[in-house]
Amino acid sequence: QGQLVESGGGLVQAGGSLRLSCAASGFTLDYFAVGWFRQAPGKEREGVSCITSNDGSTKYGDSVKGRFTISRDNVENTVYLQMNSLKPEDTAVYYCAADPTALGRVCRLTTEYDYWGQGTQVTVSS
Repeated sequence: QGQLVESGGGLVQAGGSLRLSCAASGFTLDYFAVGWFRQAPGKEREGVSCITSNDGSTKYGDSVKGRFTISRDNVENTVYLQMNSLKPEDTAVYYCAADPTALGRVCRLTTEYDYWGQGTQVTVSS
């Protein structure tokens, strides 16, 4: 059965950077949109960014625009989230998710994704 596995989380100081990876195994992401979401304790799950399967169109949540960049490498079957200028408010568990709707040509920041990874912790200290 296919899996999504996040990696790259950790502890950084405010203003620092991290790059998260979402690697798919057992299936190809070529026809999936992929989104990054995060959830802090006591908070609702929030859409961070997403990317389409075909042309790499992207969307970003308002809170991360200008600081985060999503990208994908279909050869590596992996999606990345480059996070710069990190703030303590970015502290959360980050999840990637895959959506086959419309062969992955539609990208959305709502949480109606079909497949989810287990998450990776990002902690930003002040």
